[in-house]
Amino acid sequence: MSVSSAKTSDVADQGVKEIQIVVFSLSALELGLPIHQVREIIRVSEVTMMPKAPKFLEGIINLRGRIIPVLDLRKRFDMPLADRTEESRILVVELADQILGLLADRVIGVIKLLPSAIEPAREPFLTIGTEFLNGKTVAGKQYIALIKLEKVFAFAEVKGLPDREGA
Repeated sequence: MSVSSAKTSDVADQGVKEIQIVVFSLSALELGLPIHQVREIIRVSEVTMMPKAPKFLEGIINLRGRIIPVLDLRKRFDMPLADRTEESRILVVELADQILGLLADRVIGVIKLLPSAIEPAREPFLTIGTEFLNGKTVAGKQYIALIKLEKVFAFAEVKGLPDREGA
């Protein structure tokens, strides 16, 4: 799936603005984040490990003079770890004025959908609990879990992580 649209036929959505979702994968899971939370998508560069860091912190990168913590969603969701590939990417996201990088196996693309195409998450999505989900949707034949970024990494957990310019 590259750039596509999720279908909905709800008449109530006429005149309602579409939502754009960045879709990425972790193993066989397809996950999505609202495009307004994603600042950029970059290739995985050298990630410097940090001692005594939380288990989900992969390390830090220097992105154009700014030190950015890189978090591993696989570790956060207790998923099996995997090697990085040529398709691996870092999604640079903004959370509560903190810039973070999220490791992804690959970025699939951007979909547009109407708000009515999002169903509430009433049950866990494999290893991802409902507290971490904004909902789910279907694009083509694939289910996409919409991540609630503010819950995945509680503000208290990311507040102390490095995020500064000029390093």
